[in-house]
Amino acid sequence: MTPSHREFDPDHIPLAFMITLRAHGTWLHGDPRGSVDRFHNQYGTPRLSPNPSRRRFERSLMKTPPVKLTAKRREAIYRGIRETCNIRSWALFALNVSSNHVHSVLRANCSSKKARAALKANATRTMRESGCWESDRSPWSGGGSRRLFGRRTANRSNRLCTIWPGKPASGTH
Repeated sequence: MTPSHREFDPDHIPLAFMITLRAHGTWLHGDPRGSVDRFHNQYGTPRLSPNPSRRRFERSLMKTPPVKLTAKRREAIYRGIRETCNIRSWALFALNVSSNHVHSVLRANCSSKKARAALKANATRTMRESGCWESDRSPWSGGGSRRLFGRRTANRSNRLCTIWPGKPASGTH
């Protein structure tokens, strides 16, 4: 899919990214919800089918249990992401912190990959500073979803995050 002029402002900056961070071990390949791996990661293609054997295999590879984002962790993540956007002068349009993942819609003056890395790093830092993440391992799964949005899709994803407003220590959805 070729970016159209509507997805960028006059300075050639994307209108918004929707970045999803998933907590480690909470959505493995083979999961009943389907999944995406590095070989099946093209826009518009189907997800991998549920596969209990693969899910068990993926679970056996984990060195630590799945990470649950407790109320204290969610509050720290919320603060860390808002702080990151404020310091970097990124526009944060929507944020939802759940018990196993984070959705954010933001505008940044860098690539979505760099923005995702900054969000993960600072969310982890604020959890450590709050005393609710003591491990030297990352609480996040590798990668994460990064989507470029034009005006219409940014408005839709903004509404999605507004349905679950992501207030500190909010419940799951």
